[in-house]
Amino acid sequence: MRAIVCAATLLLSAGTALASGGIWCSVEDKAVKFQVDAGVITGMGGPTFNFRGDVEILDRPVGDDLRKTLFEDSNLTQYWLDNKELRLLVYREHEVANTYSYVKLAILTKASDEGVYDGRYLLEVYDGTTDADRDGKPAELTGKVSCGAE
Repeated sequence: MRAIVCAATLLLSAGTALASGGIWCSVEDKAVKFQVDAGVITGMGGPTFNFRGDVEILDRPVGDDLRKTLFEDSNLTQYWLDNKELRLLVYREHEVANTYSYVKLAILTKASDEGVYDGRYLLEVYDGTTDADRDGKPAELTGKVSCGAE
């Protein structure tokens, strides 16, 4: 009986493992370095899980709170994945001395090969602590990005 229960458990867990994949994107250029990745469940609308990432803006001062930003599940605000496109929108607010700043990363890619997506990123950085004239316009950094999905 124990062998039947163990075999059934193994078969059920193998089916779950086959029903998931992942997405990942990375960049290392002169302005920015970032990596984001997540697990993706196939079916059920393709929700993500365990989204993680980090971005480092290379031309900001080392002690600046916005130089390095870590992302987690709640920061992935939108995503799209099919055989033609992979799109991600990641957003994180920072609060320093009752002043809000944010980092927003948009990744827009198209499939170039099976499981390979190439395109561009747009990184917006709004620093409320240095916005003296309060125009509210973020700094923008753009570049090429390569992503993968399985």
